[in-house]
Amino acid sequence: METAELKENLKKQIIQFLNLSVTPAEIKDDEPLFGEGLGLDSIDSIELIVLLGREYGITIQDPKEGRKILVDINTMVAYIEQHRTK
Repeated sequence: METAELKENLKKQIIQFLNLSVTPAEIKDDEPLFGEGLGLDSIDSIELIVLLGREYGITIQDPKEGRKILVDINTMVAYIEQHRTK
């Protein structure tokens, strides 16, 4: 899967999984997912970790590792491309 296609799919999965009322086009690739950006919270981060496990076979055990991965769409896609098992 091409990087652009993976980014689009990931945005759609995040919107569906977290029940957000935005469109994929409204989520910028380098926009922070937490805080001022998309405005996600710590509960959402757990949901994103579950999504990565379910959809891509990625297990994140260490919260510090999770914080480095769940920065924005770009960092998530880079991690998925390197570590996915599905």
